[in-house]
Amino acid sequence: MKLSIASRISIVLAIGIMLVFFAYQTALVIGYSEVTYDSAVFGWVSVISFMPFFFFVLVEFVRKVRYKFQSIDDTLSAINMSNALVEFDLDGKIISCNDKFCEMSGYTMNELIGKNHKMLTPLDLNEAYYKDFWLKLKKGYARSGEFKRMGKNYTEFWIYGNYNPIKNPYGEVYRILKIASDITDKKIIEMEIHKKNGYLEHAAKILRHDMHSGINTYIPRGLSSLKRRLKEEDIKKLKIGPPLKMIQEGLIHTQKVYKGVKEFTNLVKKDTQLEKEVLNLKEVLINYLSSTSYISQVEIKDLIDYEINEALFCTAVDNLIRNGLKYNDSHTKKVSIYMGDEQSIVIEDNGRGMSQEDFEEYSQPYTRGKQEEKGTGLGLNICVAIIKEHGFEISARKIEQGTKITIELK
Repeated sequence: MKLSIASRISIVLAIGIMLVFFAYQTALVIGYSEVTYDSAVFGWVSVISFMPFFFFVLVEFVRKVRYKFQSIDDTLSAINMSNALVEFDLDGKIISCNDKFCEMSGYTMNELIGKNHKMLTPLDLNEAYYKDFWLKLKKGYARSGEFKRMGKNYTEFWIYGNYNPIKNPYGEVYRILKIASDITDKKIIEMEIHKKNGYLEHAAKILRHDMHSGINTYIPRGLSSLKRRLKEEDIKKLKIGPPLKMIQEGLIHTQKVYKGVKEFTNLVKKDTQLEKEVLNLKEVLINYLSSTSYISQVEIKDLIDYEINEALFCTAVDNLIRNGLKYNDSHTKKVSIYMGDEQSIVIEDNGRGMSQEDFEEYSQPYTRGKQEEKGTGLGLNICVAIIKEHGFEISARKIEQGTKITIELK
C-alpha cells in the first residue's frame, strides 16, 4: 500500500525521536553517570515515539479501504445507470432489479420481485437448452449473448446479456447477476435487412432464370423469325428498316446489361467468388458500348490488360460514363477514358464537376444531388460496390471543367 506524505513524515519523526533517545541512553551508560539505564522508560518512550507513525498508518489504511469501497460503489453506480441489472437466486427467482430493466420489460419492480426468470422467456424456448443454461450457471460458468425476452403483455424485446455467477468465500455459487443492454432496435434492423435480403434473393432468382428466357431466347427468336418473313422490298415499302435496326441494337444492349446484372445478383449467393479473367480493357469497353446511342461521345485511349469480370466491370464503367454525360451542361458532352498511370484508369468528363465529398454523398443508396432528375439513386452506389468487389479503389476530383474519376487497380 502506497503511503501518503503525512505517513512518511510521521515515520521520519518517529525514527528521529528513537535515535535521539538511544544516543542519550548510550551516553549515560558509557559515562558511568549516576542516572542508570531505565528499560521501562525506554519502552514507554518507544511507544510514544511510534504513536504518530501508528496513527498516520491507521488513517492511511482507513482512507485506502474507504477509497476502495467508494470506487466499487461508483463502478456499480455507473453500471446501474447505463445497464439493466437483475439478481437471481439459484432457482431463477428474481431477488432484485433496477429501473432500467423495469423500463425494458414493461413490468414494475413489485411485479418482478419474487417471480421466476422463465416468465421473461419466449413460449417456444427449447426446454432442454433452458435447463442446461441454468445448470451451467449454477456450476459457476458465466454465459453471455443475444437473447429474445418477453415483456409485459407479451411484448418482445432483445437484450445482450451477461449472466455472472456470484460465489461466496468458499467458492460456492449462491446467486446470479445479469448485466444487460437493450438491443431491440438493432435486432429489428437486422431482421428487416434479412427480410429484404430474402426479397433480393428471390428477385435475383427470377432475373437469373425467368428473365433469361425472354431476353436471350423468345425475343431473339421472334426477331429472327420476323426478319426471315419480311423481304427487303417489304421492309423498304413499310419503312421499318430503322425501327428493326433499333430493336436489334436495343436487344444486343439489353443482353449485355442483363449479363452484368445477372453477374451482380449472383453475388447474393453465399460464399460466391467473383469470376474474372485477363482481358484488354479497351476492347471489352468498346464492345460493350458499341450498341449504345452515346458511343460517339466516348473516347477510349489505349488501356492495359487486366483481370476483371467483363460484364460487371463494363456495367460499372458504363454507369460512370452515363452520369458524366447526363449531368453535363456543356455544348459538347464528352467522356474520355485513359490510363492515369500504370495501375489506374481515369474516366474524365467535361460536365458540372464533382468533388470527392460529393461523390461519397451520391454513392449512398437513394441519395440524389440538387438535380431534379428522377431515378432510383442506386446507380452510383452499385457502381462503387462492383469496383470494390474487384478489389479496386475509386475516387473523384473536381477539375477546371468536369470531373476526373480514378479507378486504382490493385
